[in-house]
Amino acid sequence: MRVDGVRRSLVLLGLVLTLTGCTTAGSGEHDGPEPERLRVQVLEERPHDPGAFTQGLELVDGVLYEGTGLLGQSSIRAVDPVTGQVRHRVELPASLFGEGITVVGDRIWQLTWQQGVALERDRNTLAELRRVPYEGEGWGLCYDGPPNAPNGSGQLVMSDGSATLTLRDPVTFQPTGRVVVRRAGEEVERLNELECTGGTVWANVWQTDEIVRIDLATGHVTAVVDASGLLGWRDRIAADVLNGIAAVPGTDEFLVTGKNWPRLFRVRFTPEE
Repeated sequence: MRVDGVRRSLVLLGLVLTLTGCTTAGSGEHDGPEPERLRVQVLEERPHDPGAFTQGLELVDGVLYEGTGLLGQSSIRAVDPVTGQVRHRVELPASLFGEGITVVGDRIWQLTWQQGVALERDRNTLAELRRVPYEGEGWGLCYDGPPNAPNGSGQLVMSDGSATLTLRDPVTFQPTGRVVVRRAGEEVERLNELECTGGTVWANVWQTDEIVRIDLATGHVTAVVDASGLLGWRDRIAADVLNGIAAVPGTDEFLVTGKNWPRLFRVRFTPEE
């Protein structure tokens, strides 16, 4: 067969494969399974400061640590997770827009949005200890490591508004790797507040009512949570977007809230019926 005949046959074969939904070897290397669909089962409603522009949320040793944003209004807080009372609060300098937070041993890391610095804090006093520069924007942050482990074990996972999660050293804050998040083969952008639970990352998707569950090893979205309808229409008038998810240690429960939400919800994620 002449070369042009071979080419013609290959083109026709490709057309047949396309029409029948088949793909050539290797074309689906980034495809993942269709994610499980989950819904929110509300177990309890709790008070939340409606003045808190929530950017990061994490529950450790009975203390709810919360980072808030906006220039001139950003803070880091230690909050009673049941009553919503702020036990301790430290303001950020007016020039910094606070973003995601996470606890690593006796330290807390706090991101800034476009200022390119991460703040390392003393967990007990919330006092700033040092600043570490990074490139790009800071959105969400979580710690994938053993609870209360000595500083240096595990890894940090950071979002920047794209579909890429950056892995970082928990002591130096230097990047150690990257993971691209895909949902059935399509990249998922606007990943925002993060929560790490043993190799799994839960992420708010900004400007949506969805929370996605991510396999950190592959980047595949393994579940999508429909978190719509948590707030009634009256509460939504003054509230901003869903943002804030904290695992309740030792359970399958989570605390979720949003920016300027008057309520925090203790929930469980269950399969849709």
